[in-house]
Amino acid sequence: MTNLSDRLGRPLTSGEETRGQALLADASAKVRSYTKQSFTRTDNESVVVRAQQGEIRLPQRPVLSVASVVAIGAGGAPDLPVVGWFWDGLDIIRVSADSPSINLPERWYDEDVDAYPGTYRVVYSHGAVQVPDDIIGIVARMALRTLTAPTMAGGVTGETIGPYAYRTDGSGIGTAVVMTDDDRRELADAGYRPKAGMSMVRYR
Repeated sequence: MTNLSDRLGRPLTSGEETRGQALLADASAKVRSYTKQSFTRTDNESVVVRAQQGEIRLPQRPVLSVASVVAIGAGGAPDLPVVGWFWDGLDIIRVSADSPSINLPERWYDEDVDAYPGTYRVVYSHGAVQVPDDIIGIVARMALRTLTAPTMAGGVTGETIGPYAYRTDGSGIGTAVVMTDDDRRELADAGYRPKAGMSMVRYR
């Protein structure tokens, strides 16, 4: 909660602390959903992905290590460890289109050329010990917009300064945390959005 109080410039009230926890959770969930990133350290996670033109783009970053790459067989073909895959040190694994066939039983290679359609099971480690500062800032900003809104009614904002007061009906926050276009732009500019061409099937 110090992320909120530091940015607000004062200690939170007991009511704000309770509500702030929920708002931070909501904002975090929206950022994870938009970026498709978990932002937490995970070791030896197994994920099934589809290669695009011989390249597998790993979905979670930063990638710390790659333990194994296995080609998944179709139509009864066995799963086979990939030979000669190469990790670029960032988030891409390069595989040869025919790499599984090095250890492929002859009957599969001769009878079913579609036995290995380019789907792979990758075991890798990813994430960071601490959530990046820019993500913390965006999440806190999203929560504070709602926490400090002058009214709980969405779409209504107002302020009174001495004898002057105003009230507008617009795209206010209300009780829900909202991700703005500026938030999305900042996340995209920082490289947290998935890149085109990455196809993920499922986690295991």
